[in-house]
Amino acid sequence: MPSRRVSLFVLLLCLQSFLPSTHATAQSPTGGQKRKTSEPYTGDLSIFESAGRDERLQIDRVMDVLGISAGKSVADIGAGSGWFTVRAARRVSATGVVYGVDINPEATDYIAKRAEKEKLPNVKAILSKPDDPQLPASSVDAVLMLKTYHEIARPVTLLRNLRPALRPGAKIGIIDRDGNGEDHGVGREIVIREAKQAGYKLLEQYDFVKADKMDYFLVLAAE
Repeated sequence: MPSRRVSLFVLLLCLQSFLPSTHATAQSPTGGQKRKTSEPYTGDLSIFESAGRDERLQIDRVMDVLGISAGKSVADIGAGSGWFTVRAARRVSATGVVYGVDINPEATDYIAKRAEKEKLPNVKAILSKPDDPQLPASSVDAVLMLKTYHEIARPVTLLRNLRPALRPGAKIGIIDRDGNGEDHGVGREIVIREAKQAGYKLLEQYDFVKADKMDYFLVLAAE
């Protein structure tokens, strides 16, 4: 009997070596390893209206790079207070349109009221889902995610859901800061890798959006 027990034990050990490990690294729905993200901001929206922000970010130059001009259609994803939304709305003029997109209903309400107050009827506030901007099909020529990407828990899914909204030649701009995901920043190489997973290619990258070079500006397009 002891010899039979030893043989059975050895057999079980051999079988176990062929079974998949139950301690594999957790993966995202897209097959990539999970990364840390920051909690979406839900505080006082006036924080985005700091004096001199236009000059620090060189926002007019950002819009030039993205081809934002009169008659264009633009999406501001993670719009917050609508700081960029209203600037883009003035740039595209009455013949263009700007979608102020946010997952926070307080933000989209704020944007709608702000657009009315500032007499910008070409602004449309959109309450989106965390992984879907909820934009109309073939609706935008340019997209900007300004200090938002590090808060997106499923960025590859969001970028894939964004694609149907893009018109031919549309450019997607991502401005963020280098970080580890949970410190309100994310490495640019991670953004580039995730964008590629979602079917985008990197067109250009810049460092002019902050003097200390910690912020980067990536320009993408659908492949």
